Amino acid sequence: MNRKSPTHRRPGRRAVVAAGLVLAVGLGVSTQVSAQASVHAPAQVSTAAAQSVGGTHGQALTRVADFYGAYIDAKGDYADPDVTLAKALRKHYLTPDFARRLAVWERRNAADGVLRAQNVPAKWKVTDNGAIGHAHEVIVTLTFGSGETTQKIKLFVLVERYNRISDIATTSSR
Repeated sequence: MNRKSPTHRRPGRRAVVAAGLVLAVGLGVSTQVSAQASVHAPAQVSTAAAQSVGGTHGQALTRVADFYGAYIDAKGDYADPDVTLAKALRKHYLTPDFARRLAVWERRNAADGVLRAQNVPAKWKVTDNGAIGHAHEVIVTLTFGSGETTQKIKLFVLVERYNRISDIATTSSR
């Protein structure tokens, strides 16, 4: 046997080197798997927490939900509210006659007529309330505040047959 044959090597050193290699490879693989899992794997979302929002073109419910969602977003950024966007949304979604009546209401009440409040809600919900003649009524529930100090306001939004909002009231047109 020569000095370099495997039988002349010290078995303790081989075991330490082998153990180190297994540990290094094992750590490398587990780190790589963790890194790949965080980069490539899609996020696991609980079905109980998953939310979705949908709509249908031309549907009164969708139209009112689109308006209130965009309007609250435009008004809700306290550091930099987008007044121009809020005005454009009102011009696009409200009938001219209702926009004039709403301006009068706002001057009298010193509040935003679309929200019927001086501040912006934390949450909103839109519910279909059915057809009324040639129009459609949609209920908008606005929740102001958070925790135990919340206040809800229910608004009845009337959408005319051409999908423009023709009235917002605190009582139903029914």
